Amino acid sequence: MNKTYLTTEEVAKLENAATNTRDRLLIRILFHLGIRVTEAIALTVDDIDLVNGKVVIQHLKKRVTANCPNCGARLAKAHTYCPGCGNEIGIAVKKAIDQPKIRTLPIDEETLEMIEHFIRRGGPVYKNGQQRLFGINRHRAWQIIHQCAEKAGGGDLVNPSTGVKRGVSPHRLRDAFAVHAIKNDDSGDGLIMLQEHLGHASFNTTARYRKIAGEEHRQWYGRLWREEKDSG
Repeated sequence: MNKTYLTTEEVAKLENAATNTRDRLLIRILFHLGIRVTEAIALTVDDIDLVNGKVVIQHLKKRVTANCPNCGARLAKAHTYCPGCGNEIGIAVKKAIDQPKIRTLPIDEETLEMIEHFIRRGGPVYKNGQQRLFGINRHRAWQIIHQCAEKAGGGDLVNPSTGVKRGVSPHRLRDAFAVHAIKNDDSGDGLIMLQEHLGHASFNTTARYRKIAGEEHRQWYGRLWREEKDSG
């Protein structure tokens, strides 16, 4: 049977396949916090509240804006003429703006102890004036997850929408967290809490994990025949 997501047991095997504390902690944080790989490698020691068991996640998302080259007025995609000066729009001036989104997440006690132990042993790396928790780039993080997955022997996962096989990557750990959370609580309040935790702008992005988890469809189908049997 094709797998669409990693189970908690499979993630544990992935973690055990790591050969050093840094890699093991990276896997654990990606799964237990469900954060993006870019958010994980951006973590600094100052982002971790060891006393209260919280972590501040800073997510930078670039938004591209376009301006009229004549008067500098903001332009929308549908604009043929500038709303500011009235001139026909030729080549618009585009610029990328960083939009920081900050959210504070709780950390489970065991993961917090691992972070504290890692910091105490001098694991963090000074980079650009900050004490980064991991000190690696996105590519290296992907390599670590891929290598540990191969060592753990879990095999590929299948995209439930397209049927395309895909290897285990950092984002699959985020997926695993989301599915685990929904299996534990798929109520409306639970989904809203998960949306906030994952930092999804759209609720539809969060809701798709209900389909991946498979519980909603299975229960719906079961009710169809149970109700017919009860009425007959």
